[in-house]
Amino acid sequence: MSIRESGEMYLETILILSRSSSEVHSIDVADYMNVSKPSVSRAVGILKNAGYIVTGKDNSLVLTDMGLEAAERIYDRHITIAEMLRSLGVSEENAVNDACKMEHDISEETFLAFKKHLNEHFE
Repeated sequence: MSIRESGEMYLETILILSRSSSEVHSIDVADYMNVSKPSVSRAVGILKNAGYIVTGKDNSLVLTDMGLEAAERIYDRHITIAEMLRSLGVSEENAVNDACKMEHDISEETFLAFKKHLNEHFE
């Protein structure tokens, strides 16, 4: 099942937060994304129903295998696009912000071309 951009953002946020904390809660996601707790609750319900996350102990948010795969895919896109933009001379702030917008919309072909270019010229 494919998810919308907002769902991808929630999955990516849960992944990022889980890398620095043993448990991720809805309030952590709300704070990180600067959104309301009801918005997170709605997204969590949708992502749970779609099989991307489950609720762990203490109501923590845990990515399923499918959720982890989707989160890692979108995070890889974010990192790669931001790196590509920085390599073109874009400021750190704009590279990160623009990558966040672009990661959801560029084609797989374009993403793979970015990745190939970076691997060939900057590693």
